[in-house]
Amino acid sequence: MDMKFGQFIHILVIIALIACFVAPVLAEASTDEATMYYNVAEISLSRNNYESAIASFDQALASNTSMIKLSDALLYTYRDKGYAQIQLRKYDDAIQTLDQGLSHYPKDQMLWNNKGYANYNLGKYQDALAAYNNAINFEKNYTIALINKGDTLSKMGQYQGAVDAYTKALESDPGNRDATTGLASAQQGAAQQTSASATQTTIIVIAILVIIIAGVAIWYFKFRKPEVKPEEQKSKGKKK
Repeated sequence: MDMKFGQFIHILVIIALIACFVAPVLAEASTDEATMYYNVAEISLSRNNYESAIASFDQALASNTSMIKLSDALLYTYRDKGYAQIQLRKYDDAIQTLDQGLSHYPKDQMLWNNKGYANYNLGKYQDALAAYNNAINFEKNYTIALINKGDTLSKMGQYQGAVDAYTKALESDPGNRDATTGLASAQQGAAQQTSASATQTTIIVIAILVIIIAGVAIWYFKFRKPEVKPEEQKSKGKKK
């Protein structure tokens, strides 16, 4: 059955309209710069080329991130850029990147853990501890964060807390070498701390007793009345 000319024109118009809408979408998807830079960054990161990875991640973030927001790519951009900066010991830069990521993903445990690690290496142990606690709050069996928390508490001399953190890490990952080593070291530190505290207490008690005894002795020799022996009393009564 022959198609009428009018029907043919009508179909062509519909096809043209569809092409007008579909073509730009396909073009945009094929030329999405953020995705392209993200992929390049991940390749550089896998090759331990951290400077190149950071530059590509920056280009991805400077592009339209609408597409990478639809997946986890934006999250991994912040995670992996921060990781690369940590590997280069650019800890302040890493914290800035991780904070940017946390503004979008405030419950991501890895962002919190890596922020803790950066603060730890800057000697900011309280900030590191706070970050690790946040990571653990969002993932209670987060072994790495538990170990890192133990390391931080040990560095702060809070050995019993470190023992607890390492023990929980071993509960989530039995036989973990870092947790096992950290636990043994923390237990030794706690034992030494307890011994030192007991020794210090003993010294204080002895010092107090010595002071009390010395005070009594001084009072006795200074303020006591001398006793007169019977012979001396008798001789004092005789006239010369």
